[in-house]
Amino acid sequence: MEILSSYNLIIGASLIVVLSFFFNGISKKTNIPAVLMLIVLGILIKIGLEFFIPEIPDFKGSLEILGTVGLIMIVLEAALELELKKEKLWPILKSMAIALIGLIGSAYIAALILYQFIPNMTMQSAWLYATPLSILSSAIIIPSVGGLAEAKKEFHIYESTFSDIMGIMMFYFLTGKLNPAEDAGVAGFAGNLVLTIIIAIVASYAIILIFQRIKSQAKLFLLIAVLLLLYAIGKKMHLSSLIIILVFGLIVKNVNLFFPGKTKIFLETERMQQIYHELHIITLETAFVVRTFFFVIFGITIVLATLLSVNVAIVSLLIIASIYAIRFIVLIVFVGKDMLPQLFIAPRGLITVLLFYAIPMEAQIEGFESGILLFVIIATSLVMTWAMIRDKSKMGTMLDEIDEEILERNLAEDALRNSEIELSEENDIKKQQQSSTEDINP
Repeated sequence: MEILSSYNLIIGASLIVVLSFFFNGISKKTNIPAVLMLIVLGILIKIGLEFFIPEIPDFKGSLEILGTVGLIMIVLEAALELELKKEKLWPILKSMAIALIGLIGSAYIAALILYQFIPNMTMQSAWLYATPLSILSSAIIIPSVGGLAEAKKEFHIYESTFSDIMGIMMFYFLTGKLNPAEDAGVAGFAGNLVLTIIIAIVASYAIILIFQRIKSQAKLFLLIAVLLLLYAIGKKMHLSSLIIILVFGLIVKNVNLFFPGKTKIFLETERMQQIYHELHIITLETAFVVRTFFFVIFGITIVLATLLSVNVAIVSLLIIASIYAIRFIVLIVFVGKDMLPQLFIAPRGLITVLLFYAIPMEAQIEGFESGILLFVIIATSLVMTWAMIRDKSKMGTMLDEIDEEILERNLAEDALRNSEIELSEENDIKKQQQSSTEDINP
């Protein structure tokens, strides 16, 4: 086990972060998601470790912790970028509707596919397995859509964030159905949601009022610790804890909206702006590091042999086809024909893996192969990569055409200007000649 000594682990972790930084740079230039490169890196690390140690440690426990922290940071990062305005109400509601319909529709079809093709699969378990496969990955989408038009970028941020939150709520609603004694039904679920929102608003106001008065410079990790604490306590109380994080981020970003009129006397504007900017930076950095290690460790835990199964390939391809078919129908209704590249930006990732490992023992089916998970994640990420590259090249072609038009127009204007100058010079020469003639012959 010398290979896993403390210094070797520090060296390895540092190199992984450095490589992740370069992967991000490559991703921006090529539109290949950095997540795919991190998963491949994890697979290569696993192959390397197998040469030195007989048995690789079980990293599944660390995956759950990293995934939870990463999810909180990603949702907070997204919320800190969402500006609430009257003119954005319709795009927000539309994104929420698309995310909800896409989630339920994809989960329903995926559940039917799993029920038909996986031995011993019950319909109840099929829904639990299908839900993670139906949730968009904000961990992949948000860092990847920066180059899109502002309206499309905002749509993807809203949609993927809502998909994460509603997908997790749906998953835990379904797990509650496994134990009828604890199942509160739809009314109980709605009450739980209302209670979560009330707690989120009260806690957010309390945190803001307290933290803007803390004079210490080292308070941001304290703030993150408080948010993690609220999330964990909310989970213990069976609340939709991610809503607490979303509401807090929205209030911090839109603090003037949530402190209207005379309530602004409780707000220290300059200090809140400082907290916002510092929190945004530390959230961004933390999300980057956590996401890096999550997907590398996921790559290490992958059993590549499962990808060679014909049944895995058939089930995965059917689920992938259903994802884009349902997405096409939903987008044609809500967005219209201008649905590219949105149609193909539907990757699965962090939430899919995290919820897969959270499926209760009583609902787990031995016949389900984890290769389906990997197949869907990689395939949807590759489809998104192709769509983004295509959109980028299309945008480049449009810009080239615009540049050519501008160049042609400039050349035409230059030619016209030159002809006008030449004509003006000719007229001046004629006038001078005429004036000289008049002087000679008065």
